[in-house]
Amino acid sequence: MPAEEPLFRVTRGVPTAEDLAALVGVLVARTRPVAAPAPAAVSAWARSGRPTGAALAAGPGAWRASGLPR
Repeated sequence: MPAEEPLFRVTRGVPTAEDLAALVGVLVARTRPVAAPAPAAVSAWARSGRPTGAALAAGPGAWRASGLPR
């Protein structure tokens, strides 16, 4: 039965057992699939703002109207 070829090889230096363990840990962590992050919950502060569909009007006096209730 032929011997399996190593996944990586140290070509320079003499790494310690701890160095090799750290390298293997990094390689294993980088090859794992990354789960999509959960969507962040919207705070009550953000929900209390204008409705999503409310667009601000551009033009003269728009800055004044932006502070008025809708």
